[in-house]
Amino acid sequence: MTLRLITAGESHGPGLTCLVEGLPAGLAITPEDLNRDMARRQLGHGRGGRMKIERDAAEVTAGIRHGRTLGGPIALQVANRDYANWEERMSPWPVDQEVAEVHLPRPGHADLVGTQKYKHSDVRNILERASARETAARVAGGALCKTFLRALGVEVRSHVVQIASVHAPEPGRALTLEDFAEADSSPVRCLDADATRAMVREIDDLRKANESLGGVFEVQAFGLVPGLGSHVSWEERMDGRLAMAICSIQAVKGASLGDAFTVAGLPGSQAHDEIYYSTERGYYRETNRAGGLEGGMTNGLPLIVRGAMKPLPTLTKPLRSVDTETHEPAQALRERTDSCTVPAAGVVGEAMVAFVLADAYRRKFGGDHIDDVLQAVGAYGERIGWPT
Repeated sequence: MTLRLITAGESHGPGLTCLVEGLPAGLAITPEDLNRDMARRQLGHGRGGRMKIERDAAEVTAGIRHGRTLGGPIALQVANRDYANWEERMSPWPVDQEVAEVHLPRPGHADLVGTQKYKHSDVRNILERASARETAARVAGGALCKTFLRALGVEVRSHVVQIASVHAPEPGRALTLEDFAEADSSPVRCLDADATRAMVREIDDLRKANESLGGVFEVQAFGLVPGLGSHVSWEERMDGRLAMAICSIQAVKGASLGDAFTVAGLPGSQAHDEIYYSTERGYYRETNRAGGLEGGMTNGLPLIVRGAMKPLPTLTKPLRSVDTETHEPAQALRERTDSCTVPAAGVVGEAMVAFVLADAYRRKFGGDHIDDVLQAVGAYGERIGWPT
């Protein structure tokens, strides 16, 4: 049993569609389960004017009846409220008016290579789908996955650890689920108050200079059973699945698992998490440098994944480019844009991590009904001495 998540739609088209296939029947779902994260994706200091237009909500069009999943594919629709201003330019069908093509690709965006690959002359045929607006559909699907995981005792959270040159201090201890309670109260979703203020200043200063900003977000998952994923083949390793999921997010250029880049510079005696045992706790570790993953499998400790996001390629002071029709030097396309979306990227990261973990539970435990899944997880936990 595997899980599938497919999205469709363009940034300024009628709306976005998400299809999730593989969740068990009987899982309780509420509108709040879906729309809580839809609103969270729109948070963050540095967002642009579109966030004043869009108030994202996911409408269920298939797969859920009277608040419970039916076992078939679940279809979600997210309307683009801005479509009213783009109806002629983005109509699925030919229009009477002439619609000007876009020939000004942006450095760092999919624009140029996309037109080459798909034989388009109009850059808009690429940029609309390549836009990070697509992540609204992923967050909707990820909310379903998070609800499934929550039924199994798993919670997924995120926070921002860097924006541009500002780094939040390392906490000096393992974070707990409770530490994330106020993350969304920060305008940049950072857990440190001093770093929050510095990040806000950094965004304001660089925005005035017509710059965009990148940064780093961290996703943690609590309550995972040991043994999700496998060491037996490369495509089953959780490390690879998680890295792919994080790096699939628009503008994310790197992923790390646990203390990856720190332990790369340490001797082995300081890099690994020593194993202990007691009758009360069973097997346990005092550190979590591996980020909850060993040998391509979860080990029962909190999962820790980071994503590094580059500055957005749409700038209010455009970079140099080339007109694809005339081949003459030109400024890149200027569209309405955000200055910084790292806080929102953390929420998208939650969705992608939740999808990978939900898929791992479906692969390992199967079950046509949520009760079957719970029973299988319980039996496995009893076999390995893991509390469930």
